[in-house]
Amino acid sequence: MKTYKAKRIEITIETVIERRLTDALSKAGVTGFTILPVLGGSGRSGRWSREGQISRAAGMVAIVCIIKYESADTVLDTVFGIVDRHHGVVCVTDCEIVRAERF
Repeated sequence: MKTYKAKRIEITIETVIERRLTDALSKAGVTGFTILPVLGGSGRSGRWSREGQISRAAGMVAIVCIIKYESADTVLDTVFGIVDRHHGVVCVTDCEIVRAERF
């Protein structure tokens, strides 16, 4: 089966930044993404959990998108312009896709 090179970008960010980031991704040419709730974790600030929170405003989300290999620099510049000022993690991995026309 023929595969095509792509980049998978995973961004874990504060929920309050979700809309701003997804709007920016769309403006940067990202045609699709998935948003997942983050239930808890551990990082430089120690362990945390959404357990007991009244609203999701204080939580985190993971935004995952797969983009064309050659679009990575443009999209990452956009992402870092937002994430740089907030708590969050950006992970970029090489991947292969089978239906390139969808990206």
